[in-house]
Amino acid sequence: MSSTTTKGLQHWRQETDSDGIVWWCIDKAGAGPNVLSGEVLQELVSMLEPLEPDPPRGLVLYSGKRNGFVMGADINEFTSIDSADQAYELIRLGQQIFARLEALRCPTVAVINGFALGGGLELALACDYRLALHNRKPIIGLPEVQLGLHPGFGGTVRAVQIAGVRAAMQLMLTGKPITVEKALRQKLLDRIAAPDNWKQAAREMVAARKQKARAPFTERLLNLFFLRPFVVRLLYKQVAVRARKEHYPAPYAIIDLWARHGASTRTGYDAEARSFAGLMVGSTSRNLVRVFFLQNRLKAQGSKPDKRIEHVHVVGAGVMGGDIAAWCALRGLHVTLQDRAAEYIDPALRRAARLFSKKIRDANERAAATDRIRADVNGEGVADADLIIEAIFEDLEAKQSLYQALQSSMKAGAILATNTSSIRLEDLRTVLSAPDRFIGLHFFNPVAALPLVEVIRCDDTAIEVLDSGFAFVKGIGKFPLECASSPGFVVNRLLAPYMAEAMHLAESGVPLTAIDKAAEDFGMPMGPVELLDTVGIDVALHVAQVLGAAFNRSVPARLAEMVEKQQLGRKSGRGFYEWQDGKPVKPQEDDSDLTPDIGDRLILPMLNEAVACLHEGIVRDADLLDAGVIFGTGFAPFRGGPLHYARKRGVGEILQTMERLAADFGDRFRPHEGWAELQDRAES
Repeated sequence: MSSTTTKGLQHWRQETDSDGIVWWCIDKAGAGPNVLSGEVLQELVSMLEPLEPDPPRGLVLYSGKRNGFVMGADINEFTSIDSADQAYELIRLGQQIFARLEALRCPTVAVINGFALGGGLELALACDYRLALHNRKPIIGLPEVQLGLHPGFGGTVRAVQIAGVRAAMQLMLTGKPITVEKALRQKLLDRIAAPDNWKQAAREMVAARKQKARAPFTERLLNLFFLRPFVVRLLYKQVAVRARKEHYPAPYAIIDLWARHGASTRTGYDAEARSFAGLMVGSTSRNLVRVFFLQNRLKAQGSKPDKRIEHVHVVGAGVMGGDIAAWCALRGLHVTLQDRAAEYIDPALRRAARLFSKKIRDANERAAATDRIRADVNGEGVADADLIIEAIFEDLEAKQSLYQALQSSMKAGAILATNTSSIRLEDLRTVLSAPDRFIGLHFFNPVAALPLVEVIRCDDTAIEVLDSGFAFVKGIGKFPLECASSPGFVVNRLLAPYMAEAMHLAESGVPLTAIDKAAEDFGMPMGPVELLDTVGIDVALHVAQVLGAAFNRSVPARLAEMVEKQQLGRKSGRGFYEWQDGKPVKPQEDDSDLTPDIGDRLILPMLNEAVACLHEGIVRDADLLDAGVIFGTGFAPFRGGPLHYARKRGVGEILQTMERLAADFGDRFRPHEGWAELQDRAES
């Protein structure tokens, strides 16, 4: 016999079975995944209260959602917190609730049936034991650092106590989730069970009453006060490679908490709450939370199409086409890859094999991915493909000739797309019998690393085709950005003046390394000179020529000279820098006397172009434009996007700076007329 209690509960169900074990099911009402909102935590308190004086034989927490345990805290509630004091009080309240759960005088088991992230994992860590269902995906994690935060419900203490310093720090500092098998090895989990046997496994864990997991002895030694400084230095060094403290303070705060408190239950929780509160109201976290919501905006674009794209045919097995094909196969699609001869396709298949080897551990799954991509010199796959992606060289006539050949073989309902980086779709599609079913799918190099795909439309593009494009991009794990057809679209259009200004600076005698350093000081992932070498000088020259013609801009002569000498950047081993083992060799140069205007000369032209894109309607609104630029160019995420940064810095101050730069260096710094609209929005 068992009894179920739901009175007064919206987000939990409580059941007591005939063995005296209480089962708590978290099932947040009206939500996809479970999140720890204020209401969810308040109900948890109401369920805890009667168990504290009269504990049951055992307590099992599990999820009523099929998609996982608990995603984490409710990030929507973060935006309503105005002060560090308010944040501290809320975090301490959450910590105290988890402490009461931990203190229950009965065995407690958390059953993890999918993701357990952030506050969800912290909830599980507050239980005596953790049981996970078999799952090959990485689902166990503390990703708060990606929001400019760190665990706040006791995770910085309990993770170290249970898994040890090294494992816990890796989990918190990278923010990357791990598999249940790895979590078991690290003692974050106590047992893994089959999906049809988890209830019996939970009962056995309650009955066994084993000693709770503790970090191994060697890990506990590292926690000693006199050994911590040695580990701290190593951790600082590892973090500094990826993030600057002034840009991303959260990972450094994680290290500092452990350095000062050593995961102490006496002082660690309060210190964690104060540190978390300070980070939460800081600009980095505010902007990274903004980026999180922008990411969701990108994912929300489009309606679900009637038919799923399953077979993709890619024409052009160069770096872009071959890597697009490989990524599609990796993500489960069947792919045929066409080029003039097998000798052009073979290198792409070898790169695909390296990608599969890197991304897929299981040999059978790796073999399956390999089977999903095949060479197709004769283009036989066109007739069966749901989507055909053209990825040949940037030549209008060559592309149009290809389209005329393709459209006679395409099946009814198939979509033709181009990966063009600069040519307007209206010009490309004039030879098509159904031009409204033609879209752009502009990927970025390297395909496996960059998350954005620009989905390009014309004014009369069929809505169902656009929706299929969005669904395809999201289905392969990328973020779509809808753009109107226009030279350079968004990402290349913004990068062009950024990289062109780097050439102007170089021609005026500014050292290349100083130019890159100024951009990196602003927060860009790499400087414009290194970026030119990375994308390829020949590619940069072509884009500069197309955009130069479209917007009446000069093309840096140095680019053409370098292409003539075959100094193409990373792919040739020599560009602006020498390249060894895929990395630039940068000379040491003295930049101590350089003007502070370098950063503004690089960044403000990007902002000016972003304003122009918004004014011209290339992207529907400012938030989507910010999202596209962040995920497409790597524009400093902690700044929240170019237009957001402009509003925060002050539109008036930026306009004054641009007018001064225009007076000193020319009309390329003259503010676009669209700034007036942005200023009106900022002041309203």
